[in-house]
Amino acid sequence: MMHSGSVLDRANGFSVLDCSDCGFIHLNPVPTESELDKVYRDEYYTDEKPLFIERVVEDLPWWDAVYNDRYEFFESKLPAGRRSVLDIGCGPGYFLKAGTERGWKGFGVEPSSKAAAHARGLGLEVMNTFFDSGLASALRKRFDAVHLSEVLEHVPDPSMILKAASSLMDEGSLICCVVPNDYSPVQKVLKEKLHYKPYWLAPPHHINYFSFESMKSLLEKTGFKVVGATSMFPIDFFLLMGDDYVGNDELGRASHARRKRLDLMLNEPELKGFKKEMYELMARHGIGREMIIYGEKRNG
Repeated sequence: MMHSGSVLDRANGFSVLDCSDCGFIHLNPVPTESELDKVYRDEYYTDEKPLFIERVVEDLPWWDAVYNDRYEFFESKLPAGRRSVLDIGCGPGYFLKAGTERGWKGFGVEPSSKAAAHARGLGLEVMNTFFDSGLASALRKRFDAVHLSEVLEHVPDPSMILKAASSLMDEGSLICCVVPNDYSPVQKVLKEKLHYKPYWLAPPHHINYFSFESMKSLLEKTGFKVVGATSMFPIDFFLLMGDDYVGNDELGRASHARRKRLDLMLNEPELKGFKKEMYELMARHGIGREMIIYGEKRNG
């Protein structure tokens, strides 16, 4: 496929293209699936993210709160009898585990052998492979909900992934897509006013860079109606306040700890309604380090 548009940045031998053909920002050239296979099957959790699973476990009370918010959204839209979920790129499995504790039947797909083994160790049903249209055809399963968290930024063809997911869903089933919010208003201020370089670029691991608008548009183009949008805490606010955690893991973890504490306190009954409205308002303004977009499967 040809890609055309303006070049926003260059990093690690790639151009970062605001692609008019795809409707979202991505690397050019786009890495091939074969180039990425070894990275995600064997190297990602060993070389790129060696502490990822350890830190998920450390952060588990916060992650459980994050995941339960997503299940609450699913449950608010689906009838009581529809409780099957596919987690594409399920990582170490804690989203699925949170679901089983709520009465959901979960199934995961995860390319990393290390992460898949961890998820299976939690008693979960997980396939250690990449998700694509071929696997979707072979699965012979139907799901009431699909979860794609921190996946679509990594894949050469996000449209294919969404269409393959849609093929496993009936009308009215829900999808939850979570991706980094890059080239955001906050990042624009950081770059133009505080002279930050685009630290959010991570080629070749992050291929695609979405905004709320481009992510919603991609869902609409692949057979979904957008039914909800919210965001996660804009941790880059700490950069605006002078806490320069870029390249400083210790300060980054300290900022993350403050973010976790705030989210958990906002989850208290007296504040939970405010928290929900606050993050939905942020989403309307394009603010938040990660975006969470919900879609409903449409037929035709």
